[in-house]
Amino acid sequence: MAVPTSFSAAKLQALLLKSASSSSSRASTATHFSVFGKPIKNRKTMIQRRLITCEAASSDVFLHTDDPTNANTISALEQLKTSAADRYTKERSSIVVIGLSVHTTPVEMREKLAIPEAEWPRAIGELCSLNHIEEAAVLSTCNRMEIYVVALSQHRGVKEVTEWMSKTSGVPVSELCKHQFLLYNKDATQHLFEVSAGLDSLVLGEGQILAQVKQVVKVGQGINGFGRNISGLFKHAITVGKRVRTETNIAAGAVSVSSAAVELALMKLPEASHESARMLVIGAGKMGKLVIKHLVAKGCTKMVVVNRTEERVEAIREELKDVEIIYKPLSEMLTCAGEADVIFTSTASENPLFFKEDVKDLPPASQDVGGYRLFVDISVPRNVSSCVSGAESVRVYNVDDLKEVVAANKEDRLRKAMEAQSIIAEESKQFEAWRDSLETVPTIKKLRAYAERIRAAELEKCLGKMGEDIPKKTRRAVDDLSRGIVNKLLHGPMQHLRCDGSDSRTLSETLENMHALNRMFGLETEISVLEQKIRAKVEQNQK
Repeated sequence: MAVPTSFSAAKLQALLLKSASSSSSRASTATHFSVFGKPIKNRKTMIQRRLITCEAASSDVFLHTDDPTNANTISALEQLKTSAADRYTKERSSIVVIGLSVHTTPVEMREKLAIPEAEWPRAIGELCSLNHIEEAAVLSTCNRMEIYVVALSQHRGVKEVTEWMSKTSGVPVSELCKHQFLLYNKDATQHLFEVSAGLDSLVLGEGQILAQVKQVVKVGQGINGFGRNISGLFKHAITVGKRVRTETNIAAGAVSVSSAAVELALMKLPEASHESARMLVIGAGKMGKLVIKHLVAKGCTKMVVVNRTEERVEAIREELKDVEIIYKPLSEMLTCAGEADVIFTSTASENPLFFKEDVKDLPPASQDVGGYRLFVDISVPRNVSSCVSGAESVRVYNVDDLKEVVAANKEDRLRKAMEAQSIIAEESKQFEAWRDSLETVPTIKKLRAYAERIRAAELEKCLGKMGEDIPKKTRRAVDDLSRGIVNKLLHGPMQHLRCDGSDSRTLSETLENMHALNRMFGLETEISVLEQKIRAKVEQNQK
């Protein structure tokens, strides 16, 4: 357990000195000091993902000495304070994602955890009111519920967010833990970049998720908890999503049966007839609806839909208001087939709807589409009998023909996904460099302010000695001289405080430079930045 020094030092000192004082009146036996309760016999330090934790029997701090003298007690106290300070200040605020997705969680649980877009600002506000959460964002879609936070402490932040998720959804923490995944810093960054690029979607490379990531940024604008780190992360994810799609064209090619059916039909038609071809869809169930949507996506604005009832067709009309969808009952199926160039069948009928004798009597297909009528049957069992393929001027395709299209496109997308990973790795490195550079911003500001105070004070002394009747031109020249000297002196230190990936300097070297400058110029504060933030949050929540 990381121990914040300013929280604990005074209490530790008082407890230890009190214990030492009472022990001095006893016989000279071994004295065992314990803080906040009972002594701990075994302590094991575990370091995991840049987070330092102490695993103990009761998560307490144990101090043991066989010498009750005040000097040794103070020495032990100083060691403890130093150790606590090291553990706490070395823990940098972390980007964490706590998520549940279609890959790990059943839909019954995802729907309980889902947060409507209108509730995202409220959720961000509640998350940022938690003691160890500084920034937050919510990505809630039909396939995933992911919460991204900047945590001042990884394990405390995860605990607080998980409990919040349980409270808002009614799902017990124990159940959440069975399905949720946790990713930190670079892993969290890479995950969001993969999500935005469509690499984590059920349909590899699908574009809807990029629009949803954009919506997170749009909703987050102006919300206090959607801070610099999280905002920068999501904006960079949008850049990555766009770049992957542009450079790899990963979204090209159908990877579902319904989209493959449409793509295959358009491949078989002359390109000049794509807009004029007469489309007929038989069946308005789930698969039929998807065929209609994919036809619309390809530019089709008019089609006939044959179904047992008009209710489902009317619902599709309401959803696709800009498309002319003509309903016909099942009794008019053959008539409609004679007036169509491409016929998609997707009903649950156990018996074929079309036989050779039905098709041979149909009017000939238009020469605009090559003189062939296309049947694309995506039903199992088949709606188009195998004997139909023997009819003149007819081409029949079924699910097995579509599988080849789907498989070829999937293989192509997998190759493109490999290319996308190299882009994501490059962009992740750039984002991490940007975030690393933020570490030194407070020191840069303090160093500039320190130098400016000295410059202003010395300038005032100089001008005072020069008298009151100094020409404005001279005063300005002296002021410019002082600023020029300070800027030149600060140039070297400032360069060594930058870590943006533009040179070979590593983050550790930059942080060493930062700590050295803090010591040399007395820029260090009594408590760490992280501790200041946590104390401010605790005080705010206690009001």
